[in-house]
Amino acid sequence: MNIHKIVPIRQYLLFSIYLRKIYKDIILPTRNLHRPIKAFQLWGAGSISLWPTIKKNNTNTDKPKDPISSILDTADGTFEMGRYEECYNILTNVQNEKDIEVKWRICRVLYNMAKDSKYDEQYKKDIISQAYDIIAPEVDQNWDNFAVHKWYALTLDAKSSYIGIKEKITQLENVKKHMDLAVTLNPSDASLLHMLGEWCYQVTEIPWHQRKTIEILFQELPHSTYEDALEYFLRAEMAQPRFYSINLLRIGCCYLKLNKDDQARYYLKLAASYPAKSNNDHKANKEAADLLKKIK
Repeated sequence: MNIHKIVPIRQYLLFSIYLRKIYKDIILPTRNLHRPIKAFQLWGAGSISLWPTIKKNNTNTDKPKDPISSILDTADGTFEMGRYEECYNILTNVQNEKDIEVKWRICRVLYNMAKDSKYDEQYKKDIISQAYDIIAPEVDQNWDNFAVHKWYALTLDAKSSYIGIKEKITQLENVKKHMDLAVTLNPSDASLLHMLGEWCYQVTEIPWHQRKTIEILFQELPHSTYEDALEYFLRAEMAQPRFYSINLLRIGCCYLKLNKDDQARYYLKLAASYPAKSNNDHKANKEAADLLKKIK
């Protein structure tokens, strides 16, 4: 069919120009939209030891340990040393592999393996899907287990990132819902509180024009504020002082956004002088130092 027989040439040309403008102003910018949205996952979940603190009862040291508890302690120690593959092998060889305490630990180690640059993207995607498939069916049956909600939220966020921006946006509220549930069950988990702060911070940071583009193309985005983010970051700092350079940096950034320069300066100095043991610590040092130069 010849479209020129249906639509006059002049109207056709005007319509073509309009379509090109939409592509340039609306569609093309979305190619970079994954950066502010995906930052929640990159900063909030891939940089600190995101696993529950296990309170050990030392009141009766003579009492023999349950065999699985000893294995889990070994796995936790191996994980803490960053020996993820070894930890995975320990957990998958446990006789009672279907135990929920084993399952969420398998998810934890797979999630952290997916952060390792030595693996290719397809392998990372596969092990994130594996982790999600392990934990997702356990949510309803273990509603009172904060670790299940925590690792469900993290693996859901990571999996949706691999699927694409539309799925990432669709799952934003669901990710926060399960982080909220996790922190309700364990309000002293600093990493959870930091992640909730990061969620609020990244959602607030999405520029107005990108937000409108997303809402035109996909769906309405959730809203948050720097005040919301700051509250979570401060709670994380109270739960575990100086536990994470990025948390100090974020507190400083929030105070800057709220025009509270004195408070911002205090936390940015802490972030700038934080002992650097990782790439993210170095990044926090540099960003905090750069921001300090801009404060009068």
